[in-house]
Amino acid sequence: MKNTFLIKSIFFALLLSSFLGVSQNIETIDTNYVKNNYLKSEVYIEMRDGIKLHTTIYSPKDASKKYPILLQRTPYSSSPYGKDKYRSQISPNRFLMEDGYIIVYQDVRGRWMSEGVYDNMRAYIPNKKGKQIDEASDTYDTIDWLIKNVKNNTEKVGTWGISYPGFYATYSLLDAHPALKAVSPQAPIGDFYFDDFHHNGAYLLSYWNATAVFGYEKTKPIDKTWYEFPELGSKDQYQFFLDHTPLSKLDAFYKEDNVFWQQLKSHPNYDKFWQSRGIIQHLKNIKPAVMVVGGLFDAEDLYGPLETYKNIEKSSENYNTLVFGPWSHGDWARAKKRQAIGNVYFGEDISLNYQKDIETKFFHHFLKGNGDKNSGLPEAYVYDTGKNEWNSYTSWPPKNTTKKSFFLQSNQRLNAIAEKNLTAEEFISNPKKPVPYSEDIKMVFTPRKYMTDDQRFAARRPDVLVFETTVMNEDVTLAGDILAKLVVATTGTDADWVVKVMDVFPADAPDYEETQGYLKMGNYHMMIRSEVMRGRYRNSFEKPEPFEPNKITNVNIKLQDVHHTIKKGHKLQIQVQSTWFPLIDLNPQNYVPNIFEAKETDFHKQTHKVYNNSSVEFTILEGK
Repeated sequence: MKNTFLIKSIFFALLLSSFLGVSQNIETIDTNYVKNNYLKSEVYIEMRDGIKLHTTIYSPKDASKKYPILLQRTPYSSSPYGKDKYRSQISPNRFLMEDGYIIVYQDVRGRWMSEGVYDNMRAYIPNKKGKQIDEASDTYDTIDWLIKNVKNNTEKVGTWGISYPGFYATYSLLDAHPALKAVSPQAPIGDFYFDDFHHNGAYLLSYWNATAVFGYEKTKPIDKTWYEFPELGSKDQYQFFLDHTPLSKLDAFYKEDNVFWQQLKSHPNYDKFWQSRGIIQHLKNIKPAVMVVGGLFDAEDLYGPLETYKNIEKSSENYNTLVFGPWSHGDWARAKKRQAIGNVYFGEDISLNYQKDIETKFFHHFLKGNGDKNSGLPEAYVYDTGKNEWNSYTSWPPKNTTKKSFFLQSNQRLNAIAEKNLTAEEFISNPKKPVPYSEDIKMVFTPRKYMTDDQRFAARRPDVLVFETTVMNEDVTLAGDILAKLVVATTGTDADWVVKVMDVFPADAPDYEETQGYLKMGNYHMMIRSEVMRGRYRNSFEKPEPFEPNKITNVNIKLQDVHHTIKKGHKLQIQVQSTWFPLIDLNPQNYVPNIFEAKETDFHKQTHKVYNNSSVEFTILEGK
């Protein structure tokens, strides 16, 4: 029971600090500020189908003027429950809390104190009729009730949220209520097949613990946790999951009553189940102003914010801006003095300055100002994680960029030109001894730190291929997406292909306060981007197909956008491997229709080859 309690404590800390977007500022927080300045009420708002959703409303005590409304819809609880129990902080940040808004939190349908049935990533229904519902209609009905029933409101509404609440903020853009003027999806889930639980068809085993949160249904409104996390009996994540491979061994922890676990196992491919739950494809003709926020090292939701911004930009004429900082999941909602991820330090007061100068300014302009497109904010405000500085751009990716390819050559060389003679580097991939994604020995709820981790440990393994430039004689700024174009072969009929991009520091690089004791920043192999492709999906995520043994095959892998300068004196490095454990599950390397149903006898050691006409295409920023 101690282990269960510990995991629950960690989880709820994450919810409060990241998922719910509660700021933790470096200044001393007046924990009574909300109670002294706001009145709290709790109501049930009836939706068009009769289901009632629990809604908590914090209204400024000063009733001499009117205020806009800021709404967050969440599956993670609008607690504390009870009209006399107050949050210590409300709204996206302290500055907005002190500026004066009506702040509203709502438990989404089927969660916590709300009625109805929860549907994980509920599918959007275009052209709804009668009492048909989705999260768009629930948001519309909620906003309509709020502007008609909450005293002293200006009939202008904004929505925001981080992670899953960010998904609900995005959802508010669909069939939007006319009163909705400003929306900030922050680290929003875009599609569960490319965010969180899957990456390009590979199951993110490291998120398995979170299945408890979304898998168990409740039967009535409840103000206490109705789900439990499994007792694992181990603090070694790598060994635990190795001992519980194949995946069917994990059925001992999640039974048939865990709906989400059953869905994951039943839908390994990108079928209609997953396609219908994606929201990216519906972002057309958007009207409210949008500010998408994300972290360049967000291990959970990196696909979502980038694709949300790009799809709105492509198909809408509204105000649409992008903010990407040196953050992991939800870091911008906190405001620690030193911003670091793992061993790498990026600067001071980065989150606090964002809250004050960007986020507050966005909502103030569109909810309290004239709301025109002249907000004073840049189209794209993106942090260079190599130079440690903010940059403003008129578009993202920036207009002054070009594509440049580097080829994976023999003798660990990464060159701008490929040799004419076709050669290959090979390695043996053994599912019984997979490449770890981290050196740390611990059990994590969801991984984060690895996004900037030192990759020297992996570079020194025989089942990881390394390709590296010579020392840079000038700065090279990567600004946009990355496309790995692998040319491969395998002795098996299935394989995963992992591509990692590293900034190799010079030998004399100084240590940071945050540098782990056993490490040195000299020659640090900082991972700046990485991605996996489950090889069976190389041509289609809907229709998997095996490899033909020893046949040369193309495998393209899209890596999400970066903004990072490989500085003079540093080196650019690429690593290619086939296991990444237990970040992702193990591929049997022997084609089976559904890896969730694979048997121990299906797993085989195989030899993989990467040919020297393989390349990685970068988006390079030209002179500013």
